[in-house]
Amino acid sequence: MPKHLEGKMTYPVFDFNPMVGVVKTKAKALNYNKDLEYKIAIDVTDKVSDSTQVMSTLNEVARTYNLNIANGVPKKKLKVAVVIHGSAIQGILNDDAYQAKFGVPNPNIAVIKEMKKEGIEFYVCAQVLAFRQVPEENVMKDVDLAISAKTALITLDQMGYTYMNVNN
Repeated sequence: MPKHLEGKMTYPVFDFNPMVGVVKTKAKALNYNKDLEYKIAIDVTDKVSDSTQVMSTLNEVARTYNLNIANGVPKKKLKVAVVIHGSAIQGILNDDAYQAKFGVPNPNIAVIKEMKKEGIEFYVCAQVLAFRQVPEENVMKDVDLAISAKTALITLDQMGYTYMNVNN
C-alpha cells in the first residue's frame, strides 16, 4: 500500500489485498442510479506472474465489485461475470494441477470461492483448454466451462453486460 493512501481506503466487501480497496472521496458525479442494472463482463487473459500471489486481474475483479458497492449499488443490482482465457487459465487450475505446474498451492482458489459467495460468476474458455492440452478436470470446480471466451462475451453482451478489460 502506498504510504499516501494509508488510512484512506475502505473495503466494502473484499479485503484480501490492500489494493482492492476504495479511496474515500467526495465524488458526486455518476453515483448509483436506482433505474439501472449494473452488469459487468470482465475479460481476464493475463498470465500468472507470481505463482505464490493472487493474480492481479482477480484483484481488479474484486476492486471493481468494491467500487460499485462503495458507489451505492446494492448487491442485488450488481452482476459480475468473469471470462477467463488465454494464459490466465493457469491461475484457475485446481490445487493438484497448480502444484504440479508451479510447486505451490493455488492462492487464487480461496479468492474465487470468496467472490463466488458474493454472486460473481466465473467462466473459462474450453477452446483454450483444448488448444493448450489442459484437461477440463484440472480446472477448479468454482469455474464453469464455456464453449469459448468469444461466445461467452457475446452472450453476456446480448444479456446487457458491459465489457471491461482488466488486463495489463
